[in-house]
Amino acid sequence: MEKEIAFTGILSNKAEENPDFFNWNRVKLRYCDGASFAGDGENKAAQLQFRGQRIWLAAMEELLSKGMHSANQALLSGCSAGGLASILHCDEFRGLFPETTKVKCLSDAGMFLDAADVSGGRTLRNFFGGVVGLQGVRNNMTQICTDNLDPTSCFFPQNLIGNIKTPLFILNTAYDSWQVQSSLAPPSADPSGYWHDCRLNHDKCTRAQILFLQGFRNEMLMAIKHFSISKENGLFINSCFAHCQTERQDTWFSGNSPVIGKKAIALAVADWYYNRESVKAIDCPYPCDKSCHHLVFR
Repeated sequence: MEKEIAFTGILSNKAEENPDFFNWNRVKLRYCDGASFAGDGENKAAQLQFRGQRIWLAAMEELLSKGMHSANQALLSGCSAGGLASILHCDEFRGLFPETTKVKCLSDAGMFLDAADVSGGRTLRNFFGGVVGLQGVRNNMTQICTDNLDPTSCFFPQNLIGNIKTPLFILNTAYDSWQVQSSLAPPSADPSGYWHDCRLNHDKCTRAQILFLQGFRNEMLMAIKHFSISKENGLFINSCFAHCQTERQDTWFSGNSPVIGKKAIALAVADWYYNRESVKAIDCPYPCDKSCHHLVFR
């Protein structure tokens, strides 16, 4: 809960670090509710209250009162849990502004997949189910989803992105390192430790393990297939072992930042936001991309 953090990448106010958004008003919402600003429930016996949705609304009200209501253009972005929040609240954010305002959303590393782990179990689904149940998230879900699917499924982006009306850009690595570690091959699904080294460093994965991870990439591409048809939406799926690429300067915009077809993430997002050109960038499978900034853990 630092009092001050450096604004880098998409939040930078320097043109050489953030060429298309440096002179915007930039706000970072501190995330502390544990359900991507979507919870609204309480457990009186345990004296626990979950008020993510109310925190979100209070923040929006304050920003609108400070001048956001007169913005000509707005972009809701976030990474990881914030990337999921950008999806969950995208249309709601759009509704805060007049129709004349250009409003879009960007999800960075928020494409959490409802995928099987290495033991065939559903680690992430069980985790999300706990969050949704504990925090009463169902009350804040769109009816178009809950009419057709259970509440846990409606917390997974793959079941939401097809119904979002506001233009949305999905930026994600095809081998998201958080999902590899916490969803696909967590220690709970790997009691023998077969995945231990691979989980921390992709260079130590066996051929069979890489094959499993290629299957995860295929699931990711299937999940965004219908979404990618809309000319309003944007995509940048690079074949890296990383997590969150918009707020880190080295991955957002630098001399050696990750590219697909020679285009850096900052330029891809800007081309899409300003309607300069359509952006539907999907990388070839690992290990073909030499521009990645892979994350290696000890």
